[in-house]
Amino acid sequence: MAEAIRMPLLSDTMKEGTISHWYKKVGDQVKADDVLADVETDKATMELTGYVDGTLLYIGVEQGKAAKVNDIIAVVGKKGEDFKALLQEKPGPASATPAPGTSPAPGTSPAPGNTPATPAPAPSRPAAPLPADVTVVRMPLLSDTMKEGKIVEWHKKVGDPVKADDVLADVETDKATMEVMGYADGTLLYIGVEQGKAAKINDIIAIIGKKDTSVQAILDAQKDAPQVTSAAPAPKAPAQSAKTGGSSPVSAESDSRIKSSPLARKLAQEKGIDIRQVQGSGDEGRIIKRDVDQFSPEAARPAGAAPSAVSQVFSGKEGHQDIPVSQMRSIIARRLGESKFSAPHFYLTIEVNMALSVQARTAINEISEVKVSFNDLVIKAAAAALQHHPRVNASWMGDFIRQYQHIHIGSAVAVEEGLIVPVIRFANQKSLGQIAAEAKDLYDRVRSKKIQPQEFSGNTFTVSNLGMLDIDEFTAIINPPDSCILAVGRIKDTPVVENGEIRIAPVMKLTLSCDHRIVDGATGARFLQTLKGFLENPVTLLA
Repeated sequence: MAEAIRMPLLSDTMKEGTISHWYKKVGDQVKADDVLADVETDKATMELTGYVDGTLLYIGVEQGKAAKVNDIIAVVGKKGEDFKALLQEKPGPASATPAPGTSPAPGTSPAPGNTPATPAPAPSRPAAPLPADVTVVRMPLLSDTMKEGKIVEWHKKVGDPVKADDVLADVETDKATMEVMGYADGTLLYIGVEQGKAAKINDIIAIIGKKDTSVQAILDAQKDAPQVTSAAPAPKAPAQSAKTGGSSPVSAESDSRIKSSPLARKLAQEKGIDIRQVQGSGDEGRIIKRDVDQFSPEAARPAGAAPSAVSQVFSGKEGHQDIPVSQMRSIIARRLGESKFSAPHFYLTIEVNMALSVQARTAINEISEVKVSFNDLVIKAAAAALQHHPRVNASWMGDFIRQYQHIHIGSAVAVEEGLIVPVIRFANQKSLGQIAAEAKDLYDRVRSKKIQPQEFSGNTFTVSNLGMLDIDEFTAIINPPDSCILAVGRIKDTPVVENGEIRIAPVMKLTLSCDHRIVDGATGARFLQTLKGFLENPVTLLA
């Protein structure tokens, strides 16, 4: 039966979404995991997936045009199927359940009485509306690459009263750990995902309503919503819901009696640290991330005590440790694998004499309120060079090349779980001081996992710098949807020939990885020449 794809609710302030690009056309075959379109909201541009196999029968919104939340934007079904009856159905209110393949903004849920956005399997068996005082909380879409979210910690248990602004749970995505709120007053009636377990986008994770309301009746009413039947039963006690399969060196029951943050427990588990040995420095002795990071088994051992036989490895036995793949690492592997094997890469390397840039940075930092790094200089110079070479500031869209008029530069940041690329928007319009201040703030929030999805999306060009780790040069994999990525090596004293004489100069190597579908060799080379000119004579950045 044909399925209607509706404009999803992608943020709590969203009223409508603009179709910035259709990846499919009427008559195309689509798979459940195919991206149908890019949807631009007031917060970010995200991918719309139909999660339905079939033929694209209908497109209701032209590319570049907007549709209100819950409007039908496409229909997928069997080839030749009559879908006109779907188009005649009246859409529910703007806060109705999102279309398949998308999810509401964090913690949002359908308004009381709304029917699901996806039509029921047959007209004779419509899904029953929710009771007026019940709210279903589903796993929200918290980033454009997110497929599922893991419940790191439940802050409420079944039977607890909750307020609209209460945080129900911490959810770990492929990018960060974020809070989910129910946006409803009532009693927590149901928890559908155990702590430590994952749920797919739009799965029911909790139900809030009036005390003693029948949960089973609500689940039956929502039987046509995606993944409802796969929801796990509510845990009977916090200790049970915290179990993670025995991989932690300490049982969940003993952990629950120790005051510690969810992140501290997670780090202790990953590092194989018995959290009972860690001394907490937080409020009332609570163990926090800093305590785990600074933990030393030697410091924790009583004075005069010899190390145990277990800690002394003399046997020479072979061994290994199997490390579970985090969501972030999984997404990095998938996206960069797709980039490497779908985009034909080629590489261009150039040497830059950084003598004048070194002098300019020293002079700037004597008067600047914020410290300017060499990476900030590279970002500023790259933004200026992109203005002269707009073909490098582009994306491959399949049957056309999208050339951007704005310049948003991503700057790769390594974290323990993988890599995040926060984006400095309109970098060409900002001063060095503004770039330095914004970059520092973004990097700090990446490392503290407080960065928001709209702050690590929308890049048109990316810079990856390993110079601070003493790397002379390297090649980077293009960060989709960019056409190029710039790999920055360290500044190294190197013999150079100037006016027939050998001198020592601070030299930096830059390597540009290019998507040959968009950027030709000569185009990439000219971009690097312009970039080199700005860095070797940084006063031109002010012109």
